[in-house]
Amino acid sequence: MTDHSEHQDARNYRDVFSELDPHHELRNNPAMLGDEEAYRNLLAGDDHNVEELAAAAEKLLASRGTVDTPEAELDPHMLETLKALLADFDDQQMDSLERALAAYHDAYGEGGAVDDDDSMSAAETAAEARDFFSDYSGRIDIDTGEDAPDLGVYDDTAHPKEVLDDTPTAEDYAALAAVEAELNTRWGERKIAPDLDRMRKLMDMLGHPEQATPVIQVGGTNGKSSTARMIDSLLRAMGQRVGRTTSPHLQSPTERISVDGKPITPRRYVDVWEDIKPFVEMVDAWSEEQGGPRMTKFEVLTAMAYSCFADTPVDVVVAEVGMGGRWDATNVARAEVAVICPIALDHMDYLGGDIEQIAKEKAGIIKPTEGANTAHNPHGTVAVIAHQDPKVLHVLLEHAVDVDAVVARQGMEFEVSRQSSAVGGQLLSIQGLAASYEDIFIPLFGDHQAENAAVALAAVEAFYGAHTGRPLYEKAVHSGFAAAQSPGRLERVRNAPTVLLDAAHNPHGAKALARSLDKDFDFTRLVGVVAILEDKDARGILEALEPVLDKVIVTTNSSNRAMSVADLTELALQVFEERKVDSAPTLADAIELATVDAENIDDQGVMTGAGVVITGSVVTAGDARALFKKEPA
Repeated sequence: MTDHSEHQDARNYRDVFSELDPHHELRNNPAMLGDEEAYRNLLAGDDHNVEELAAAAEKLLASRGTVDTPEAELDPHMLETLKALLADFDDQQMDSLERALAAYHDAYGEGGAVDDDDSMSAAETAAEARDFFSDYSGRIDIDTGEDAPDLGVYDDTAHPKEVLDDTPTAEDYAALAAVEAELNTRWGERKIAPDLDRMRKLMDMLGHPEQATPVIQVGGTNGKSSTARMIDSLLRAMGQRVGRTTSPHLQSPTERISVDGKPITPRRYVDVWEDIKPFVEMVDAWSEEQGGPRMTKFEVLTAMAYSCFADTPVDVVVAEVGMGGRWDATNVARAEVAVICPIALDHMDYLGGDIEQIAKEKAGIIKPTEGANTAHNPHGTVAVIAHQDPKVLHVLLEHAVDVDAVVARQGMEFEVSRQSSAVGGQLLSIQGLAASYEDIFIPLFGDHQAENAAVALAAVEAFYGAHTGRPLYEKAVHSGFAAAQSPGRLERVRNAPTVLLDAAHNPHGAKALARSLDKDFDFTRLVGVVAILEDKDARGILEALEPVLDKVIVTTNSSNRAMSVADLTELALQVFEERKVDSAPTLADAIELATVDAENIDDQGVMTGAGVVITGSVVTAGDARALFKKEPA
């Protein structure tokens, strides 16, 4: 491979996107509109009378945006903005708006469904109307003006838009368990065939669902799930309908396929599998004829996700890489934005024996732009790169230059500029690709989550083509981050004593956890409950946690790959003083033992201020969430 300079040959995001953007007239794009012009918020009627706003839109609609003085009174600047937007609408957009306004009047205007004997007040009517328009750009069916339903079960014998109760039943859970048993007969995520031939064959049979919508792909080693979830939350705050696929799951396999920020239902999961099953079996037969394996479980789950998102449909897909990158099943899609979270040593038996080899595999999600550039990335594929080891960064930039991708690097093109602790999380200021976004609250703890937030913001900016003078809509940025969740990542599941759980499963993640526990919490005593999988660097994890733990209770989890209590105890005794090590046969027993230890009362009858952290594996975090009766998320 040609040797490239790290800084001279990579196409820098700021330089590239300072050019005149030919797509700046895109509508419904928060990155392309200023605060007053944000179409979604304009139609929401924030701080304005919704009836007046609708009347103004109707008047402008009647003359295709050329009328000078509509009858309704409206703020002059807001009026001019509305006129300019409607004047640029094509006939299809005008027709859609006209239908939406008609539906508005059917519901709230004269002749509507409001009963005179039980009429709503003007304030109530305005509030409902505001709700009606608030999600117009992404959550309202523009052909009918009606609420676009989520993934529900439809009753074809009733009104075509009527959604029945989709609360999972016992039968749904039984069907989900049967599907999981069937999928578990395939190779699991620890046994892979490193190529995309089977996925490409299946996508071709299914009509290429992976091409149905733009994709943001999230790779790397640590922070992928949290970053993917924050990207998801930001996009939804912008009015987009988002499909997200992540792995592994904490509690339920349905978590792997999320729409509108929620896992799909067990019934939907079963239905998607049954829809693609005949095609999967055809690919199985084809592969076996070639001397290869059946499709792996992860390949099938990824295909289910892309199929589900195409059928829903969604506006954007956020796809978290499972392992590696170049030949990972998610990589059958061509991402407009490729996010590379911090890369560390992990899965070395598959990805390579050193950090550079691993980086080469993970760089494979940065692909060249093919065909005409899209409206979202007019300058080509964008690689958003988190803080990396210098050796890793060199490999990633080398690959980006080879495929002519635009590069945005944390610490150069974007960065966390200020960080402080806050109740329930932290307060950040982030210098993004387009602007500085101040006083952002995220309900997550840890420096690593602050860094993940900056990466997520840059990814969304890159997706929208935001650049200097065209930032993201700041209110949406604030609300998107405030709504972000990352279950199993320094998640508080109990108070008095405080019990936290974290899915750290390698030394890099354990070090980030230790730093957060030391910085963000003030425990007088901290007890760790640790269960680790046998193929992980258990000693490295324990060594990373040792400085912050006053006691460690080693145990096991529900995985058949879990390290035995005896073996983990032996390792713990090599890292911790003997008096600090205890063990328990099950995770539930270990949590009970740790909680009792943390609830000790001092001589003055005051609780000691101790805490408990449960960690060591994604499986451990998931098992703990279930024990604390947390719903899958």
